[in-house]
Amino acid sequence: MVTARRGKTAPGTEDSTQPKGLRVLKKYPNRRLYDTHTSSYITLADVKKMVLEGVHFEVRDAKTGEELTRSILLQIILEEEMGGMPMFSTPLLAQIIRFYGHAMQGMMGAYLEKNLQTFTDMQARFTEQSQGAAFNPELWTQFMSGQAPVMQGLMGNYLEQSKNLFLQMQEQFEKAGNLFPGIPGVPGFPPKK
Repeated sequence: MVTARRGKTAPGTEDSTQPKGLRVLKKYPNRRLYDTHTSSYITLADVKKMVLEGVHFEVRDAKTGEELTRSILLQIILEEEMGGMPMFSTPLLAQIIRFYGHAMQGMMGAYLEKNLQTFTDMQARFTEQSQGAAFNPELWTQFMSGQAPVMQGLMGNYLEQSKNLFLQMQEQFEKAGNLFPGIPGVPGFPPKK
């Protein structure tokens, strides 16, 4: 009999402490991933496919039960970035690294997350509007030229939401007073010369 304890279940057995609908993947010391839902070993490509399909899952260390989902997702991003068409430029990656350990680290993560969600919503609306459009290059060009005002409106909304979110962050800093010395715009910080 197998005891259903977090991190100690045998391959092929579900962990009863997990929420329903959450797929549990176990990472073994040999770096292999085991999908408890399908009772089979899977690859990072399979995990990427799960992400693209919107499957809710978490990755746990098979021995300790430690949560490793972020680590696996970062591995997938690294593989994608090493491929032919990276999404992040070198300067952008350097900027992100600079925020680690900075007073704004937590807020920057939230800011980026909200902006990405807004961009995703905008993309979904565009996809909705363009359904049924033929992918003949000539017809697609005509469609896109007719969509210029719509795209301008969507981008305008996106930029406005981004600006508002940034202004909200700035207000929070101003309310914090001298809590964050060295940040422009916060009372008590000397203006730039």
